Amino acid sequence: MSDIATRLEAVLERVRAAEADYGRTPGSVRVLAVSKRHPPEAIRAAHAAGQRAFGENYLQEGISKQEALAGLELEWHLIGGLQSNKTREAAERFDWVHTVDRSKLAHRLSEQRPAEMAPLNVCLQVNISEEPQKAGCLPAEAAELAAVVAGLPGLRLRGLMALPAPAETLAAQRVPLARLRALQARLRQAGHELDTLSMGMSADLEAAVAEGSSMVRIGTAIFGARD
Repeated sequence: MSDIATRLEAVLERVRAAEADYGRTPGSVRVLAVSKRHPPEAIRAAHAAGQRAFGENYLQEGISKQEALAGLELEWHLIGGLQSNKTREAAERFDWVHTVDRSKLAHRLSEQRPAEMAPLNVCLQVNISEEPQKAGCLPAEAAELAAVVAGLPGLRLRGLMALPAPAETLAAQRVPLARLRALQARLRQAGHELDTLSMGMSADLEAAVAEGSSMVRIGTAIFGARD
């Protein structure tokens, strides 16, 4: 077993343990392997160990890996910020975009999604801790943005994504994640069929599972330290 396969299994064990600890349905939390700044060979090793969904922060890096790994059946997620002038490549090449935080971005992605492809899966990025330096719509803006995205034919609104402010304790980590979960519940009450909460990384995986995450984004714990 490769080092990547061993580390991936350890992450999956953490997820399974957290599901059991917090009363989650077994298998209800997906692992998104964050492969930024790791070579295609690392992704190939994770694929060989059973991983299928990979997250990239940088558009061009992600596209180059897609080309290098064209023979593998992989699900590609863009989880980094996206400039409006780069939306065409994202719309054409990725299965998911987690960082839609304004209506202009949503409109461009919808218009540029090829008609022969399934609608692009989209998460709204929410600045749940309301940090001035971070991207994401404010919680108070999410309902309006959700209505925009839900009405666009090239997109499928799946859920919410957040990068909360770091916290040291499990209890403190859970506070902003609980806010994101509550926001998802309000949007569901408004009629949006949201099935995804993209939240939780290596440091706060257990807190995220406790608060209802359906997708945790794990990088170093799977691939090791980046170059």
